[in-house]
Amino acid sequence: MATAVTLLRAVSPGIAGDAGRDGGSFQCSRLLPKKKVPKKILCSLKYGCLGVDPGDAGRTAASPVYSSLTVSPAGEAAVAVVSSEQKVYDVVLKQAALLRRQLRPQQPATPAREMVEAMPRGGLNEAYARCGEICEEYAKTFYLGTLLMTEERRRAIWAIYVWCRRTDELVDGPNASHITPQALDRWERRLEDLFAGRPYDMLDAALSDTITKFPIDIQPFKDMIDGMRTDLKKARYKNFDELYMYCYYVAGTVGLMSVPVMGIDPESKATAESVYGAALALGLANQLTNILRDVGEDASRGRIYLPQDELAEAGLSDEDIFRGVVTDKWRKFMTRQIKRARMFFEEAERGVTELRKESRWPVWASLLLYRQILDEIEANDYNNFTKRAYVGKAKKVLALPVAYGRSLLLPYSLRNSQT
Repeated sequence: MATAVTLLRAVSPGIAGDAGRDGGSFQCSRLLPKKKVPKKILCSLKYGCLGVDPGDAGRTAASPVYSSLTVSPAGEAAVAVVSSEQKVYDVVLKQAALLRRQLRPQQPATPAREMVEAMPRGGLNEAYARCGEICEEYAKTFYLGTLLMTEERRRAIWAIYVWCRRTDELVDGPNASHITPQALDRWERRLEDLFAGRPYDMLDAALSDTITKFPIDIQPFKDMIDGMRTDLKKARYKNFDELYMYCYYVAGTVGLMSVPVMGIDPESKATAESVYGAALALGLANQLTNILRDVGEDASRGRIYLPQDELAEAGLSDEDIFRGVVTDKWRKFMTRQIKRARMFFEEAERGVTELRKESRWPVWASLLLYRQILDEIEANDYNNFTKRAYVGKAKKVLALPVAYGRSLLLPYSLRNSQT
């Protein structure tokens, strides 16, 4: 039987060139020798074939990644495969289109819609202030960065942050053991009411007001709730394609929610799609970092957020994770996982420079601090079973001026055009 290769579409559009096409056929530059290749491999020209060192695959970062398609080297009929990257990229395209056209979600002209608009300004001010307090309490470094933003953008980011935190608390908070799929269904209906101008409480009201001011779409919010549903029913991920979709649901969505508020620099020459792609990459990088940091903690709850096929390829199993002993096999496996997370951070960096200048500081601070967690995992000799990697206060303080300095740099697209 001929070997099938699945090609994935890039999360970041706007990469020029037609490398990989040859007379209309698709090619993969990272194929393993045929006798060592499984009958089907999941291959991304941007993030590397599973079974190929992500560090090596990273050297092809300039290559485009095409739509999902299962093809036979012998020229047999192709079978369409919808990869996670393809599904997410379709959402990215929709969000970018809304931003370019500055479209806001359609709101029904009903008394319910007027509820938020008729709310006393003091009430909305109080709602936003409470969102700011919650952001400061749980994400102090990010909160400090938002203080450079305009008041309207700052308050909108706080409202989005609080909704995301409340959603996450449903499955990770103190009452998580009591959460059912039906509870998440009710939370989604509440979200729909919020977008229709029928907020349930003051925190909902802040977000409901925000979506009247920025071209924010409901889809990423719904997708995040789907991520919470995944946590209720899934504790293993067969491959990185499955893990990619989970990371999008619970973290990549945050980037898509935030770009309309952060705004793109008026002088930037970058496409909206590429900025959204970079925001998505940052969310994915952050979540992959969370996963690598919390391996031991997740294992204690019976969860393993690591690609099962990659574990097997490294000679590791679930039992090794539950045993929690650092071995050479584990170190090698973790080295590859960290390389992949860093690739996503690198992709995100260029997009941050394309945001409005006053919006860049909190994003840079988040990126730099989260990326340092990977350094701490290495400093702990890859022991993420019993040691929690964290960035100390001194390093956090030092990262703030660095983040601020980077926020002043010229957008990457302009630097390229001037060279």
